[in-house]
Formats: sequence, C-alpha cells, structure tokens
Amino acid sequence: MPVLILIAGLSVLGRQATRAESPRPDILFLMPDEMRGDCLSLLGHPAVRTPQLDKLAQEGALFRRAYSTVPSCIPARHALLTGLFPATTGVVGYAATPITHPTLPKLLGDAGYKTLLVGRWMHQTPKDEPYGYQKEIRGSTHQDDDEYDRFLKQAAPETGGIRSLVAKLGLSNNGWGGKPWPLAEDLHPNVWIVSQARKALKEAPAGQPVFLTTSFYSPHPPLFPPRRYFDAYMAQKLPTPAHGDWVDWQALSPAGDKPGHRVLLEGETLRVTEAGYFGLIQQLDEQIVPLVAEFKERSRKAGRPWVIWVTSDHGEMLGDHGFFRKCEPFEGSANIPFLVAGAPELGFKTGLRSMQPVCLEDVMPTLLDLAGAKCPKPMDGVSLVPVLRGMKPGVRETLHFEHAPCYGKQQAFHALTDGHFKYIWRPADGTEHLFDLANDPREEHDLTKVNSQRAVVEQWRAKMVAELASRPEGFSDGSRLIPGRPYPALQARLTGKGRGTNSVPAGKAE
Repeated sequence: MPVLILIAGLSVLGRQATRAESPRPDILFLMPDEMRGDCLSLLGHPAVRTPQLDKLAQEGALFRRAYSTVPSCIPARHALLTGLFPATTGVVGYAATPITHPTLPKLLGDAGYKTLLVGRWMHQTPKDEPYGYQKEIRGSTHQDDDEYDRFLKQAAPETGGIRSLVAKLGLSNNGWGGKPWPLAEDLHPNVWIVSQARKALKEAPAGQPVFLTTSFYSPHPPLFPPRRYFDAYMAQKLPTPAHGDWVDWQALSPAGDKPGHRVLLEGETLRVTEAGYFGLIQQLDEQIVPLVAEFKERSRKAGRPWVIWVTSDHGEMLGDHGFFRKCEPFEGSANIPFLVAGAPELGFKTGLRSMQPVCLEDVMPTLLDLAGAKCPKPMDGVSLVPVLRGMKPGVRETLHFEHAPCYGKQQAFHALTDGHFKYIWRPADGTEHLFDLANDPREEHDLTKVNSQRAVVEQWRAKMVAELASRPEGFSDGSRLIPGRPYPALQARLTGKGRGTNSVPAGKAE
C-alpha cells in the first residue's frame, strides 16, 4: 500500500510539473450583455436552446452561483477589469469614473499577450481609453459612429445607422418588446461581431498568446433577433416569470410603451419580449461555433493550451416579481452565466458543477494565474484554478453584492449569499428578504415572513451588520443595520483614498 501511494503521488507531481511547464494559454473571453444565469438549455431551461454553451460547460466548469457584485453595466465592467469589489473602488452604483487600478488586459499585455477587444466596449472612461486593450473594434446598438455603425451605414444606407434603425422599429435600448431583425442576417450586430473577432484572431501573430474579448450587446435590448429565431420562440410555449409571494402584485401597472423598472409583464407583451430575448441568446450561441473552433485550432497549431470563459455583466429580471431590467439582488438580475473550459493539458476537471458563490472579480486573478502573471494588490477576487482542477471545493464562505440607488431610492440593496441562502437588505427603508436558493431557486417564498425561520433570519442579519460595519455610509454601527443613510453611486473607498462622493452623479443604467 505505501508503494502504491508513492507512485500515485509521483503521478500527481508529474502532471503538475507538466502543467507548470506548459506555455501560456490563449484566452477567448465571450461576454454577452444582460444574460441571465439560468438561460442555458443544460440547466433545463424550458425554452432557450444553447448547445454550444452547453458543450463548453461540459468541457470544463459551470459555476451556478455566480454573481455580478454590482449588477449594472458600468460598475460591473469596472469590477471585471480590476478584480476589485465595489466598496474597494468606490464604484457602488451606475457612475462613470476612470479606472485607477491595474486592469486585466493591461497586465496580460505586460505578460506578452496580444490583447484584443471586439464588439461592445467596456464603458471605458474616458471613451478613448483602452485600459490595456492593444486593439479595439467597437460595435454596439446604442453608439453612433463606432465601427459597426459605420459598417451598417455603408451596407444599408437607408437605415441611417443602428440608432436610427432601432428607433424606426419602435424598440428601445432599455425596454421590453421585440421584433424580428428587418435586414439581411449577415448585417446583424451579433454576426458582425463574430466575423470581426474571427478576422482579428486570424490576423493576430501566431507566435504570441492572445487574449480576445468578444463582447456582445445581446441579449440586452433592443430585442431584435433574426426572424427565424423570433418566429420559432413565438410558436412555442414560453415560461412565466417568477411570482414571489412577497410582491404586492395589485400595485403593479401593466406594461405600456414607456420603459420602466417595476412593471407587470404578461400576455402578448411578455411573449414578444421573451421571444426577442431568447432568440438573441440562441443566435449568439450558434454564431460562436466557428469562432470557438478556429480559436482552438489556432492554439493547437501553436502548441499552446487554450481557455474559453463565458460570462455576463449582469442579468435581466424579464418580468420576475414585477421587475424589468437589472440593478436588483434577485437571481434574474444578479446571477450570471459563468462557464470556464480549458485544454486538457491545463488539468481542468470536466463536467464540474459548482454551487460555491463566485463573482466577476474572480476572473482577473484566475486568468493571471493561468498566464503565469503576478496578481496586483489589492485584489478582492480569488483565483479559481484550484477549483477548476478539482483540488478545492470553493474559494469563499459568503459573497456580498450591492447596488446604490439607480431607478429610485427604494431599489438600492445589499445582499449576502453562501450559495444556499440569500439575504437581502434595502437600505432605504430596512426591508429584508431571505430565500432558500437550494429549495426555492426562483425566490418565490420569503422566509422573513415565516415564524419558524426567525433564528435563521437573525443569523443572516448579524452577518450583514458585520459586513457593513466599516462602510463610510453608516449602514451599520456594528450592532444593528441603519436604514435611511445617504448612498451615492460613487463612494469614497474604504481605504479613505477614493474619489469624492459627489464627483459623478448617479445615472440610469443602460
């Protein structure tokens, strides 16, 4: 028996040595915008079909309890690029501010990578600041005169550009409702982004590892998938939104034409919205097939391993509990897809399913770890490499996430989760929620209203008291939670070295 143990130990050491000596991996970072974490057919979603994303999850890991720690576009991307929590950078809400910390693409570039961004920009401030991306090919559905807008104006001058086309369709960059894409499919922004990513990949030096961020605006509104996807979803049964027993449904108004945050999505309005949203996800899934294949083949020819990561900045409530859009603590808004696949020589455990809480901040230390690059300090994210290799079950006991007021004072929240339970506190008025995610994944039953769960609620409240005790806003005095405190979208960092709290006003999240 001792001999067998020694042989097994030498075998493990041999595999570790092989991994340590392997070249830096090529990295393909696929980032949809506003994609819910449950919108994968692998998870048994009742409508959407994502065979390519499912395959990637089977080739590596799917983290089911992955969250955006500040679920709206600007702050989420700030967290992704820096690996730092909102409270560390001070970007606790929808507020544009320059990044003053080392960024993931900058550090990968310093480590010898060719760093490329194709598609939706990262809300850089100022707009022309690349933050380490050596080449950018920008394209979205809400920007005039980016590369995609110029392409569309040349290919279809009658549209007047993408913003004009969206307006002519009667759609919104923030609203529900959907319509089929009215032009040839090869002019669709998702098709253009993938074609440009494939071109950029082909033109990148073969002898240099690449970090290619392929960033989509979909499935963020406007909800306009090509007709074949839209019609297919309109023809099938679509899911009903989560219906919490804690919601005052009588206070909600039916959806109208004006975009909003609290709304009752139902009937044909809901159906069209879901068809547009799910159709964009399926289109995106099909479009990435050749990109993924060419990326893997490029790495194989170069003798390098590869990593493919799929995630989003935040989700979309899609009518759950009477909400639309994001900036909420509930699963539809804060939970995101988090798929990590890697070449066999990286030693990732295939088919891994984790219920450990992870977040966008974990992307940076994980990729720097795989690239053999030094991780800067401070760093709130944690490398997931030991988890990916099946050597460690998780990286943290609980995760805190938040959002300052955006759609209104009542919207602001703080939340804690351990992957099983989720506790939510609203700083405006002290409202609490506690959900058992393991048994109630749609968060339809609020345990704060159940007498037998009072002790559990008190335990989670105490955790939040401790979590917020050092915050400059005064949410906690160390013994109780204090509602009604000011909560600017841009706050002084906990170190006391941050920007002023009033330097950038809060906005409406796109």
